[in-house]
Amino acid sequence: MALTEERAHYLKSVLRLRRGAELVVFNGTGGEFQACVEVISRAATRVKIGAFHPLCRESPLAIHLGLGISRGERMDLAIQKAVELGVTGITPLTTERSVVRLNSERRLTRWEHWQKVAQSACEQCHRNIVPALAEPRSLDEWLGECRGGLKLLLDPSGERSFKDLTLPSGGVYLLSGPEGGFSEDERARARAAGFLAIRLGPRVLRTETAALAALTAIQVLWGDLGAPVE
Repeated sequence: MALTEERAHYLKSVLRLRRGAELVVFNGTGGEFQACVEVISRAATRVKIGAFHPLCRESPLAIHLGLGISRGERMDLAIQKAVELGVTGITPLTTERSVVRLNSERRLTRWEHWQKVAQSACEQCHRNIVPALAEPRSLDEWLGECRGGLKLLLDPSGERSFKDLTLPSGGVYLLSGPEGGFSEDERARARAAGFLAIRLGPRVLRTETAALAALTAIQVLWGDLGAPVE
């Protein structure tokens, strides 16, 4: 199998692999393959695909993250770590207080960039299913798509904590805001859509920290963080 220029550069310049080196490859839909570097040169890089292993490292709990779009590295970090923490899907959301404003061309560029961030995170943490990363949309569009499950809104003034919740039966929708948080009107619309306002603690967390702290709590309570090794 011939590799793209980007993947070939990663093998040669980052991993510094040589002909005959063994590695594991995946196609993002589940399971992984043993492989061996067959050709590695300036002209071409190819790997020979070997045995398939139907390994699954996915969380038993479906978690979809609605994430207010934030600037540059903050958004990249939130997506990267959310993937490592086992999120099932991510939807970037435009909100009233989003600092980043995306026109149609920039929206596509950022979406493609975020997809690469998610893919790289899977490679790092050995997930072999790439979480769905939806195209950016408005908060109201996303709220209308949330069906069933436990719906949680991260809100520093929320009246509940994770200790007040019980095990969800249909997965979790987690809504986390941008740098400036959600407006009062947005929080009201989320609550009207069935979201429970959850307060993480006495300190106000940055946008990228809040989402990751909540995902960690969810996976510890109901997912696979801290699960026994089989």
